Amino acid sequence: MHELYLAESIINIVGDYAARDGFKKVNSVSLSYGRLSCIEAKTLQFAFDVQAKGTPAQGAALEFQVLPAIVHCFSCEKDLEVKAHTGTCPSCGGYEVILTAGTEELQILELDVD
Repeated sequence: MHELYLAESIINIVGDYAARDGFKKVNSVSLSYGRLSCIEAKTLQFAFDVQAKGTPAQGAALEFQVLPAIVHCFSCEKDLEVKAHTGTCPSCGGYEVILTAGTEELQILELDVD
């Protein structure tokens, strides 16, 4: 359950920005991550809500942008979006595929603050 650590990291980063920029409240945090990065949005929101109590992030909503997983097939020369990486091309069934996107780590894109 690495979402606990991720939530703590988000709160620490938000706290650093609050101290630097002087805002008192965070309304929302926009985040992005790759589809295959094994992040559960509901679990992360729960962990965030629990750990944010007493911080500028208390009550803030997390907004998620999930980036697609893309494989490149060397057999048919296509780039295709996949829901899971199976090691085969969803178009031609070839095995000469590499994962080119979808494993991106969590990033904070934007803070909405007061």
